[in-house]
Amino acid sequence: MGKYDDIINLPHHVSKKHPQMPIADRAAQFAPFAALTGYGEQIKETARTTEEFHQVSGREKEELDQKLQILLQTQYKHPLISTYYFTPDARKQGGHYEKKTEYVKRIDP
Repeated sequence: MGKYDDIINLPHHVSKKHPQMPIADRAAQFAPFAALTGYGEQIKETARTTEEFHQVSGREKEELDQKLQILLQTQYKHPLISTYYFTPDARKQGGHYEKKTEYVKRIDP
């Protein structure tokens, strides 16, 4: 006779007081845990890419100056323009370029 032969064939007990735990909550009990706190975030941060700042050349400066002169003459018509600007990254070297499209309100020379 084995140690648990007297209870091996008994039906599974279901409490009348306490409702059964949902399967999703039961599964969460056995989910893996982060042994190294913050390690996953550090990996994501290392994998995140940034862009380098592009220095404007002489030819590009001339083109920008011409476009700015046109904008100064037409600013009161409130034209719709798109600008690209560089935002440095707070945590890594480099950053990223953003595009903003707005109507010109005024130009402050």
